[in-house]
Amino acid sequence: MSSLDALMCDELVVTEKMDGENTTIHSAGTHARSPDSRYHPSRDWLKSFAAGVSLHLAADERIVGENLYARHSIGYEALPSFFMGFSWIVAGQVQPWDATMDRFAALGITPVPVLYRGAYSDGLFKDLADGLDLARQEGFVARVAAGFDEAEMPQRMGKYVRAGHVQSEVHWMAAEMVPNRMRDS
Repeated sequence: MSSLDALMCDELVVTEKMDGENTTIHSAGTHARSPDSRYHPSRDWLKSFAAGVSLHLAADERIVGENLYARHSIGYEALPSFFMGFSWIVAGQVQPWDATMDRFAALGITPVPVLYRGAYSDGLFKDLADGLDLARQEGFVARVAAGFDEAEMPQRMGKYVRAGHVQSEVHWMAAEMVPNRMRDS
C-alpha cells in the first residue's frame, strides 16, 4: 500500500491471511484467481462445495475466499473448512463486514479468523505482525469494516505477509499435491 490513510479509521477488521488459493464463487460456478484458471485436482473439492453455494447467489454477487484444500507453504492440520471466506461483493460493492458475516452464515461459509476488530492505532500493525506464529500463519489482512467500492480495494484493504512466505522451491501446482486436513467434527 502506498498509504495507510484510508485504514486510519474507527473500525478496522484484521483477519488471518490464510495460505491458500484466492477463489471466487459466483452464480455460474467458481474460479481461482483468474476466470481462465486451468484445471488442478485441488480445485475438485471446491467446485463441489461451490455448487451448493452458487445456486443461492444473484448474478451480480460474488463470494471471495481461500481454497485451502492443497498445502502451499503452510500445512494445516485442523481446518474448519477447505474454503474460508473473506469478502462478499455485490454489484461492485464490497459489503460491510457484519453484513458479510450474516451472508456467510446463511450460505454455510466459514469466515477466515478475525485477529483484531477496533479502531486504528499507531503500532497496531507492528504489534499484530509481532504476534504472529510464523510457522503457522502467513500474515494478516486489514480492511475497513464499512462497505466500499471494489475499485477502492487498494486503499481500503491491505495485507501483511511474512518475509519469505513462499518456502518451497517448486510452485505448489507443479509439486505433488498434499491435502491439508480438516479438524475432526
